[in-house]
Amino acid sequence: MPHRRKARRLVPHLVDWYASHARDLPWRRARDPYAIWVSEIMLQQTQVTTVIPYWERWMRALPTLQKLALAKPERVLKLWEGLGYYSRARNLQAAAKEIVKNHDGQFPRDPAVIRALPGIGRYTAGAISSIAFDLPEPIVDGNVIRLLTRIFGIRKNPKDKATHEHLWSLAETLVTKAKNCSALNQSLMELGATVCAPRQPNCAACPVVRSCVARREHAINVIPAKGKRTVYKNKQIDVFIVTCGARYLVQQRPKGGENAGFWEFPNSESGNKYSAPKNGQPFVTARHSITRFRIQLNAHLIRAKHDKGKWCTLNELRALPFTAAHRKLLPSLTRRRNE
Repeated sequence: MPHRRKARRLVPHLVDWYASHARDLPWRRARDPYAIWVSEIMLQQTQVTTVIPYWERWMRALPTLQKLALAKPERVLKLWEGLGYYSRARNLQAAAKEIVKNHDGQFPRDPAVIRALPGIGRYTAGAISSIAFDLPEPIVDGNVIRLLTRIFGIRKNPKDKATHEHLWSLAETLVTKAKNCSALNQSLMELGATVCAPRQPNCAACPVVRSCVARREHAINVIPAKGKRTVYKNKQIDVFIVTCGARYLVQQRPKGGENAGFWEFPNSESGNKYSAPKNGQPFVTARHSITRFRIQLNAHLIRAKHDKGKWCTLNELRALPFTAAHRKLLPSLTRRRNE
């Protein structure tokens, strides 16, 4: 109960601060739920500076739900290329098709209906509902977790179920007491992203610093509690740059698997007839990290006769939706062509 009373007192300070300190981000210039939805999906585990050009390119190419629903899947993946987590792009299109089919192309306002759409969870449904429709729906993401645990001095691991639900309850108290739900929720995200940083937060610029328990108890560096560090596994993959004249052999990732629908070069993980030359040095290497793996690609040039499969020029390769790891090999092919 004390936490809830304190939460109510914070609301006007947060909203006032947001009114004068909010960054001018392109998706904030309108209340279009489609534009907000796309931005929220792109922003998951991705920095704002990275997302802005992707979001702008996406909105130019697919400015409406209807355009997204009708787009070729390969075009959707190409627009998403480089952001990772490609199931998110597929879910965006699946949800758009569902909205067109079941909701006459109008984005639903009911939070429960929004949450039932493919790829939309509790946080995203709350963000869309509050920002686009000004509904009192709470949001809790990494930035909000850091902010709330510090303000309220919550030392338990926020990943623990009971602690996580307590944070959602605090976020709900905040938003239900706000006259402007959109501004309140965005103030939490903005303050966490720009002021209450993971390391060296700018406490002097915080509008609620006097209420911050972590600051008062000199616990900024230990709140929020950290879980176990991710242990990465090293993996090496041989990649075969099979050439015939000015064309390169590529293959498409199978449906239902990781990076489904994306293109890549033949490699030692995909099962094929090629193998790395004995005692041969790679033509080029590239490093890539994903989830719990640190991957090194060892690319070998192999000259072959024009065989079955998809053969592309370098320009055609650039136009395909390529896996992020294999796309890192393309600049080396450009340099090789220009030598």
